[in-house]
Amino acid sequence: MHSGHSLVWFRTSACHVDDPGSNPGDRTKLKIRRMVRKMSVLVRWLAHAGFQIKTEDKVVYIDLEKYGEAPDKADLILVTHSHTDHCDASKIKKILKEDTVIIAPEDCALKLGQDVRTLKPGEKTEIFGLSVEAVHAYNVKRFRSPGNPFHPKGFGVGYLIHVEEKTVYHAGDTDFIPEMRQLSNISLALLPSGDSYTMDNGEAAEAAVAINPKIAVPMHRWSTNPQEFKEKVEADSNVKVVLLKEGGEIKLN
Repeated sequence: MHSGHSLVWFRTSACHVDDPGSNPGDRTKLKIRRMVRKMSVLVRWLAHAGFQIKTEDKVVYIDLEKYGEAPDKADLILVTHSHTDHCDASKIKKILKEDTVIIAPEDCALKLGQDVRTLKPGEKTEIFGLSVEAVHAYNVKRFRSPGNPFHPKGFGVGYLIHVEEKTVYHAGDTDFIPEMRQLSNISLALLPSGDSYTMDNGEAAEAAVAINPKIAVPMHRWSTNPQEFKEKVEADSNVKVVLLKEGGEIKLN
């Protein structure tokens, strides 16, 4: 697919139907296997804004950069925007398989030297049994120069990844924007909190309270103190905040 076109609905995984037969024991085993599959979503913080999402049989990466170990080959790679600390071509090339799919903004194709598929905010697709939707990510308060934001509207995106009846929101590089208030039923929100180019701890905490996910994790933290984010969110909401170390992971049940 030419990278200049928006991505349309597609499905690449074949359907598999389990047949438990008439044996009650087989039906019980099948039910247990299905329950295990639904619970086996691991989200690992690699570094900065980079994460791995791992299901029973699929590996997804978001915003790979030079730091942080990417231990497995990728089925799906998501890139929020083309800045080097979110889109490292050498790291991405190391984890490609023949059938790896890359979803990224159009300007990432030349940088990566790979075909990419593009989702604009509001567009979504299904692939490998996952559903991915792009959402807005942009600056309203942080500028390179007057009238020139670090991340203009339309430059990058965030992603909603729907997997095993759970939804992971990776916000990308963004300020606290009105579109965040429209999000709902988020299992895990990954929110930038490092200031300079994105929200600071206080703004990221406001975003977390507005989005109201089950769990919030600050990322893109630079040298800020994430405890400030945690204290504000948990004081103002019932959202659980998890402060990960690089390589740390969360299991979504």
